Amino acid sequence: MTYPVRLSGQLDEQGLNRWRWLVKWLLLIPHFLVLAVLWVVLMVTTPIAGVAVLVTGRYPRGLFDLNVGILQWTWRVQFYGFSALGTDRYPPFRIGPDATYPATLDVDYPEHLSRGLVLVKWWLLALPHYLVVAVLAGGVGVGHGGLVTLLVAVAGVVLLVTGRYPRDVFDLVVGLDRWCYRVLAYAALLTDTYPPFRLDLGGRDPAA
Repeated sequence: MTYPVRLSGQLDEQGLNRWRWLVKWLLLIPHFLVLAVLWVVLMVTTPIAGVAVLVTGRYPRGLFDLNVGILQWTWRVQFYGFSALGTDRYPPFRIGPDATYPATLDVDYPEHLSRGLVLVKWWLLALPHYLVVAVLAGGVGVGHGGLVTLLVAVAGVVLLVTGRYPRDVFDLVVGLDRWCYRVLAYAALLTDTYPPFRLDLGGRDPAA
């Protein structure tokens, strides 16, 4: 089934260092500092875009590209870090897409959005998903926790001992990340298409 939010990640099975994941939190500090500012920007621009949708039925294209770009940067950092540990290739400092990086996020630009839904979808309609995601992954967007963190920690230990990342664990982790980002994009008013209650496993998004 096609969904307008597509998240993918390619596991670097041969290039993962056994121990580097232990220090990735330190290596990512520069990204965390920049993303902290960018997420403040996202939290400001999203209500502004919501007002624009309420008045015109359209999400301003410049704000859309900016906000999706922030999410794309976030996903690359999380894929490198403790939401996947899928690659040792350091993420670029870049707002927007990067087709050369092994983690990608694409959101289709909606030509028209419902004026009425903008008032309720981010809190009322998304509430069932918030509850599910809170249990499965500890939250949406920056700072996953819960099952995602536990699974990634297990994968890290296996990688440290055996030199290999368990593929089944990777497929499950990215599936959970994918669910989180679908909900996040919906809550950020980037789409009117309700996220499916479906766990699509694997690095490649079935809608990609």
